[in-house]
This record gives sequence, C-alpha cells and structure tokens, in this order.
Amino acid sequence: MTTATRGNLFILSSPSGAGKSSLIKALLTKHQDIKMSVSHTTRAPRPGENDGEHYHFVTEDEFSALIVKGDFFEWAKVFDNYYGTSKAAVETQLNEGLDVFLDIDWQGAQQVRKLVPDVKTIFILPPSQQELENRLNSRGQDSKEVIASRMAQAKSESSHYNEFDYVLVNDDFDTTLAQLEHIVIAARMELKAQQVRHGELINDLLR
Repeated sequence: MTTATRGNLFILSSPSGAGKSSLIKALLTKHQDIKMSVSHTTRAPRPGENDGEHYHFVTEDEFSALIVKGDFFEWAKVFDNYYGTSKAAVETQLNEGLDVFLDIDWQGAQQVRKLVPDVKTIFILPPSQQELENRLNSRGQDSKEVIASRMAQAKSESSHYNEFDYVLVNDDFDTTLAQLEHIVIAARMELKAQQVRHGELINDLLR
C-alpha cells in the first residue's frame, strides 16, 4: 500500500530566450501531476497571454500592497517590472502531492532557497550567444534595443548558473526535455519521499 506524499518544489531559471517556457509547457503537457506556479507581475501582457493563466497582471500599487501583507513566497524586480510568487497557491499544490515549478530568476531562487532548503533548482543555458540572439529575434516581439538589453542581461543572469543544483544546455529540445523529466523522477525517488510513500511495505519487510 502506498501513501500520498507532499510534492516537490522546483525552480527553473534561464536567461530570456533559452527555451525555458517551451520546456515547461511540454513537461506540463506530458505530466498532469506537475503544475506551474502562476506569478504576479506588473508588466503588460504579451500577445496571447491571459490574466490568471500565464500571469496575474497587477499594478505596481497592487503589487506593493501584496508585499506589505507578506503574501509572496518570493519577489524580484526584472527589466523594470516586478514578479512575485503566491505563498498560499504553492503550498496548496504541494500539499495535494503535486510537483510545482517556479519560473523565477536567480534573485527569486536565492529567496526561496532560504525558506525551502531542499528546493530543487535548475538553470537552462542556451547553446551559444548567437543562437540566443537568433531566438530572441525570431519572436518578433521586441525592438533591437530591447534585444540588445536582453543579451546583456543574459550574460549577467548566466553568471549565477553555479548557484543551481542542475545545469542543462538547451541545444536539442527533446534531449533537454528528457533530462528535465529525469530530474523530476529522481526527486520523487529520494529516501524521504519513499519512506512516506512505501512506509507500510518497508515496515513489513523489516519485521
């Protein structure tokens, strides 16, 4: 007999354009027991983004009020906009036995790591600077000035790769997705989870 266990918390970070969003979308499609935390942000919605699905879009005043109330698991300012993760939403999903991914930057990762030392952190790198620039240009959403800014920011963000537990180079999408899945599966097989999940079996075997 197995017992339900608390889900695992993961952080997925990368410079803009490394393919993080596509990877997590594919992972969620394949695994119904993995969820993505929906962050709050003060930036404007991009084409195709819906409030409550991709982000909770709020004003700076609303965001500030949530900070004061202590409602955020973590929050950070990125590209002149604020991003934050709801404590209550994450805890609810973890307690339901779901694995939860946070799509946050290294600043947010540092905050979460202090609160949840056993969080699993993953950093996605692009295969090269040229490929990263190609991907940013292919979006067709940003000006040359914005892309230049994102390229400069990518170097700064990537310098924090060594703060993470796992580093994946997203050269081949399917390979990187498989590697991401392996990390999730390995986390589920850790001792503390198996002791809860198979507690009765283990006790029976040791009698």
